[in-house]
Amino acid sequence: MRGYALHPVLALGAGFVGAGRMRGRLLDLGRYPGLIAGSGVVRGEVFRLDRPELLPALDREEGYNFERRLATVRLARGRRARAWAYWYRGPQHRAVRIPDGDYRRARPPGYRP
Repeated sequence: MRGYALHPVLALGAGFVGAGRMRGRLLDLGRYPGLIAGSGVVRGEVFRLDRPELLPALDREEGYNFERRLATVRLARGRRARAWAYWYRGPQHRAVRIPDGDYRRARPPGYRP
């Protein structure tokens, strides 16, 4: 998302589309969030990749605890779109659930615990 650690990678060739939401649960893993399966709603941002070579770069940045999969997201006015989402598959014993699924609200950019 804009204002967070991985946004500079997107800035190399992706355009902001808008806010999006999808089904799932969101975990606070400390420095970053983790999306897992669940019946809640997760809020985030949708970007259009103008350079396909960004996908391998994003995969490297996300790391081995995240798996990129296609998902259905809802954009403004309820429009649906298919988008890549990174699902967390790492340990959850220290994770804290973000009940409203909004990482920006839970940890605004620049937040320090």
